[in-house]
Amino acid sequence: MDIPGHPLDADEFGICHLSVIPVRTEPSDKAEIGTQLLFGDAFAISKTSPDKKWVYIKNGFDDYHGWIDSKQFKKISRDYYELVNSYESPLCKDLVGLLQSEGRFFPVLMGSTLPFYKNGIVNLEDETYTFQGEILFPKITKDPRHIEMIARYYLSAPYLWGGKGHFGIDCSGLVQQVFKISGYSLPRDAYQQAECGTSVSFDELQPADLAFFQNDAGKVTHVGIVLTNGQIIHASGEVRIDNLDMKGIFNPNRNIYTHKLHSIKRIID
Repeated sequence: MDIPGHPLDADEFGICHLSVIPVRTEPSDKAEIGTQLLFGDAFAISKTSPDKKWVYIKNGFDDYHGWIDSKQFKKISRDYYELVNSYESPLCKDLVGLLQSEGRFFPVLMGSTLPFYKNGIVNLEDETYTFQGEILFPKITKDPRHIEMIARYYLSAPYLWGGKGHFGIDCSGLVQQVFKISGYSLPRDAYQQAECGTSVSFDELQPADLAFFQNDAGKVTHVGIVLTNGQIIHASGEVRIDNLDMKGIFNPNRNIYTHKLHSIKRIID
C-alpha cells in the first residue's frame, strides 16, 4: 500500500508508545524541541546518528521531521505502519486518559491516537493495552461552535515551544490539535498553516477562521483561532482569550497589542 507523502524507501518504522516524545532539531538533549509525538503517532525512520543514540524520523500524520531518542519508541513493521496511517482510529477525548498493560500503565493526552481501538483495547502490533477514558472518532465538522468548544478545553495550558498537550503547547500546536480532533489535518508550524485554506478579509471574519500574525520582517510567527465577539484564542504565555482587531491581538490585562495581524485563512468552507 503506497501512502502519498510518506517515504517508501525507509527501512525502519516506529510508533510513540509513551505519553509524549520530544522531537528535536538536532541529535542532542540540549537541542530545541521542534514538536512532540503523542501516543499512537507512527513514523518512518530515515537515519541514525553515528553514536546510535538518536534516530531521524518523519511523522506519518503531518510529515514533520526531527530527531528522537532511540530509547523512546517502539519499533513496528512496515505493514503495521502503513495500516495504522490509513486506518480510522479514534482519539482520546478526555483531557487525560489511562492506558494499562501487564505491569505498565501511563496517561495519554487528549487528541492522542488509539490504534485499532475496539471494546476498550488498543493494539500496538504485538502489544495490547486497556484504555480507560472516553474516545471520539474525528469527523470533519462545519460547525464553528465545535471548533471553539474543543479549543476552550486547552485554556490555561502553559506555553511550551514545540508542545502539543495540556501540560505544554505552542500556538501552532494548539491549532493543529484542535483541528485534528475536529477532523482536519493541518501542518505543524504556523507559516505552513498560513498556506492552507482560503484567504478572507478582516471584514469577512468568521468564528473558527485562523488569524496569522507577523514579526517586523513580515514573517508569520504566530497563529490563533477566531472566536465570536471579536476575540481570539491562542497560546501566548498560556492558552488565553484576547481581543482581535485589524491591527492584531490586544491583551487587555497588559493594555498593549502583542501581535501584528498578517492574514486570515478559512479552513471550514
